[in-house]
Amino acid sequence: MYYKTTGYKIFSTINYVLLGLICLTCVLPLIHILAVSFSASAPANSNLVGLVPIGFNFEAYTKTLNNDNFHNALLVGIERTLLGTAVGMGLMTLAGYALSKDNAGFRSRSIYMWYFLFTMLFSGGIVPSYMLIRNLDLMNSIWALVLPLAINVFNMVLMMNFFRAVPKELEEASLIDGAGQFRTLVSIYLPVSMPAIATISLFTMVMHWNSWFDGLLYITDYRKYPLSTFLQTVIVQQDFNKINPDVNELKNISQRTVKAAQIFIGTLPILLVYPFLQRYFVKGIILGAVKE
Repeated sequence: MYYKTTGYKIFSTINYVLLGLICLTCVLPLIHILAVSFSASAPANSNLVGLVPIGFNFEAYTKTLNNDNFHNALLVGIERTLLGTAVGMGLMTLAGYALSKDNAGFRSRSIYMWYFLFTMLFSGGIVPSYMLIRNLDLMNSIWALVLPLAINVFNMVLMMNFFRAVPKELEEASLIDGAGQFRTLVSIYLPVSMPAIATISLFTMVMHWNSWFDGLLYITDYRKYPLSTFLQTVIVQQDFNKINPDVNELKNISQRTVKAAQIFIGTLPILLVYPFLQRYFVKGIILGAVKE
């Protein structure tokens, strides 16, 4: 039994230690931010807060949740994430299913596959993308944030490889029974592809939730900022005049605790969704990454 040997036990111990350290580097900053958000202004501004709140209070969350601009940004962020995930998964599923066929079943497959790979390797750049969105009259529109990221070619290739792993006999039986390609996709392929769909849905959700640069590029009205752009403006640019015109209110509370509360609230939706999709994560990635 190889798992009873001394070498295997040492290897496993080192793996557990390294993985534990990596987990701590991910979890400890989040615990620190949570502690700062619940701390009083004085210890937070003095950098005295570690992993435990000092002067426990909810003032930062009260100020944050009473901020109308934060509400607008949160709603726009949720709208963008839900709409972007739905549009992206629909397009990537249809493209991945079509490209999973061989050349006999889809004669133009090679042309489309090269086209997708070319766009993955080379992009037009910021200026052409901005001019395209402006000429399409999508500035300050939610579609300016959704359509440019609608198809992630890497995720589409994962979907394609997962569809290729589905036994061909299932498709042949469906077609013999009179079903078309769309009915076969919905009734046969999608139910057995839930690990890949859940995994890529999580990737797409996180991408839309965390994307902030396109908000600065395509949205000129700060009231239409998604949450990630709102947080970037407050935390990195320190542009409070654009976000919260009530300067007197900011003087009475700690900006550090408010920023920590906003960061934690912005992270919370992904933390809530992840446990429900985590069980599909490993299987979806491994099967989608296998190439025949």
